[in-house]
Amino acid sequence: MTGIARFRTTVLDCPSPIELARFYSELLGWRIVSEEDETWVVVTDGGPPARLAFQLADDHQPPDWPDPARPQQFHIDVTVDDMDLAEEQVLKIGARKHEHQPSEDDTFRVYLDPAGHPFCLCVGETSD
Repeated sequence: MTGIARFRTTVLDCPSPIELARFYSELLGWRIVSEEDETWVVVTDGGPPARLAFQLADDHQPPDWPDPARPQQFHIDVTVDDMDLAEEQVLKIGARKHEHQPSEDDTFRVYLDPAGHPFCLCVGETSD
């Protein structure tokens, strides 16, 4: 199916683009490919369309999900082979485990990146 446009980048507002880029670079094994005067940083796996960018937002207010006053708005899901090992590793690079864990069968766990954006470690197929 042909769409109107092709996906390019997901951009996250944050107080420190380079710090968040380093976190996701480590999490995903991607490289930092662009740093524009500390206000815009891009990481990628080298192939389209996999790019994340981090944009300076001095007034960034992280989500406070599941509180509807500051909802998550969006989150990133990543697939892992070993949930416990991945949890240990993401905590070492600066993630925090979210107190709210809605998975009843431990097929995913919710964490917060250093800027407070939620992301999930998921087990299972990547084709979902």
